[in-house]
Amino acid sequence: MQTMNCELLGPQDVSGVMELERLCFRTHWTRDQFLLGLERHAFRIFGIRERGVLVAYAAFSVIAGEMEILNIATHPFHRRKGMGKKLMAEVLDICRAERVEVGFLEVRRSNIGAIDLYEKFGFIQVGTRKNYYPDNNEDALLYRLDMTGQESGTAVQHEPGRKTS
Repeated sequence: MQTMNCELLGPQDVSGVMELERLCFRTHWTRDQFLLGLERHAFRIFGIRERGVLVAYAAFSVIAGEMEILNIATHPFHRRKGMGKKLMAEVLDICRAERVEVGFLEVRRSNIGAIDLYEKFGFIQVGTRKNYYPDNNEDALLYRLDMTGQESGTAVQHEPGRKTS
C-alpha cells in the first residue's frame, strides 16, 4: 500500500470533493457552497489522493478557539484503509498547533463506523438533535473533544496542493 499523504485542497479540487459528496452522502453541499467557503476562508479541506484521484477528504472550520468537523468522506471502495483516521489526525494536529481548545461534530446515529472513529480520538457524545437530517429525519449525535491539556504540535503552514506526511 502506498503512503497516504494529506494535502490542503483549494477551489481547483472542488469537482473531486463534489464527486465524493455524491458517492458518500444522501444530502450534500453544493459546488457554490464549497467555493464560497474556500474563497472566504470559512473552512479548510484536506484530502488524500490515490493515483492522482481524490479518494477522501475532511472539511473543518476554526473560529475563536473552536473547531468543527463539517464533513469527512471516503470513497466507498477505499473505506477501512485508515484514510478517515489519517485525515482526523491531520485536522487535530493542525488544531493543536493553532491552540484550538475544543472540537465539535455531529454524526448520523446510524453511522457506526464514523462514531467509532470519533470516539477513538476522544470525542464524547454530549447531545442529540432529534430528526436532524432532512432526507429521513434521522437523529444527529453531537460530539465534543476537549483539546486543552493535549500536546500541541509545531505550527504547520499548509498551501493548496502541498502534501503533508
